[in-house]
Amino acid sequence: MSQSPTTGRAVPPTAPPGTAPPTATPSAAAPGAPRQTAWQEGVERLRAAAVTEPGRLRVIGAVLAALVLGFGAVTAWQVSDRAAAADAVVERSQPLSADAADIYRSLADADTTAASGFLAGGDESSKARRRYVEDIATASRRLAEAAGTGGSPAAQRQIARLNERLPVYTGIVEAARANNRQGLPLGGAYLRYANELMTTELLPAARALYETESARLDRDYADAEAWPWAALGAGVLALGGLGWAQRRLYRRTNRVLNRGLLAATASTTVVLLWLAVGHGVAGARLDDSDEHGARSLRVLNEARIAALQARGDENLTLVARGAVVVTKKGPDQGKDAYEVGYRDQMRALVGSESGDGLAERGSLLARARELADDRAGREPVARALDAVRQWQERHRSARATDDNGEYDSAVAQVIGAGASTRESFDRIDAALAEALAHEDGEFRAAADDGRGAFSGLVVGAAVLAVLGAAGAVLGIGRRLSEYR
Repeated sequence: MSQSPTTGRAVPPTAPPGTAPPTATPSAAAPGAPRQTAWQEGVERLRAAAVTEPGRLRVIGAVLAALVLGFGAVTAWQVSDRAAAADAVVERSQPLSADAADIYRSLADADTTAASGFLAGGDESSKARRRYVEDIATASRRLAEAAGTGGSPAAQRQIARLNERLPVYTGIVEAARANNRQGLPLGGAYLRYANELMTTELLPAARALYETESARLDRDYADAEAWPWAALGAGVLALGGLGWAQRRLYRRTNRVLNRGLLAATASTTVVLLWLAVGHGVAGARLDDSDEHGARSLRVLNEARIAALQARGDENLTLVARGAVVVTKKGPDQGKDAYEVGYRDQMRALVGSESGDGLAERGSLLARARELADDRAGREPVARALDAVRQWQERHRSARATDDNGEYDSAVAQVIGAGASTRESFDRIDAALAEALAHEDGEFRAAADDGRGAFSGLVVGAAVLAVLGAAGAVLGIGRRLSEYR
């Protein structure tokens, strides 16, 4: 290369004669070549950056921060769902299931009380009348409360049916009472019709409502106790990524510890252990509230209702006096329908009609005794079993008296104030009510402990995840600073 004689600057050599001058390489792509999209350009830049150690470290830091934040987000989401389901168990599902059972029990008790008052005739006590009125008022109030909860369409249909037919039932009962007070035999027909309406329409609708609410309770339990596998998996993945990154740094720098990554690992481990232990405790307590609370309540409610229906059938046996018989083919065809109903309820209650005081396995009182997990829960069930034995003995005596033509004496043995079946039934009802109150307390204590185990986990997971992500970024940043 020569120099200009005037300026002294270098002058590029000239091309030899007959040759074309060199052309500059264009910076842009040749015409017609495909142009890269923004995404492709970004990938190319990332790929180019990743070929250097600082670039790789930046990618690793971003991935680690995303893993830790993702773990925190998934944990907060899944724990929030389970905490909401646990709250629903305590605040909504179980109370609604209990209300539905109360509707059923109130209707059955009203029917039983109406029959007892009919047998008493003009001697019907004000206490019995007040009990009937309170039962109807309780059922009406619970129906209004259930309608206001905005439940499922199936539940709303049953509520509407009960609201429609309950006034019809009470009207028929009043007609039966009025005719009975005047000594007209038509009163018995009215009462039988009222009982038929109760057993074929009102109680089945109340049963369907109870089963609907119980199914919702079971779903909420399942949602609350389901393990958060996505969160656990995300936590293990985040810990694995952090462990791999620290091992990589150790192999390349021979440094054992990186404070930022160590802090990220510690926060992620705390969240993962908190999640596993907290959910394990919550699941165990919720399962206990279900096994020894909600299920016990369900069985005790069933037993109380069976006793009420048996009592109603016993009273109606004397009201109908053989006017209603079983027409369906079978071993009970031609027998008194109400006496058959009484025996069916006794079999459900204790599994036998022997009156030996023992509840056969699988019967309602036997299951209630098995589900009771302490002495305070078992003692009322034991008293109910003793009262059932006494009731069965007194019932057989009353039936024998009635079969001998001593109707008034039989009525006294059923509804009298002394040693009557009414007294035995009242003992059973009181014992089961005590057992229900105890099991409800057991349910609430265990369920509150269960949902309490989720307390703070959502906020804690979010805060620790943010701190962990920051630690990962700072740890990688510390390593990057060595390249500057």
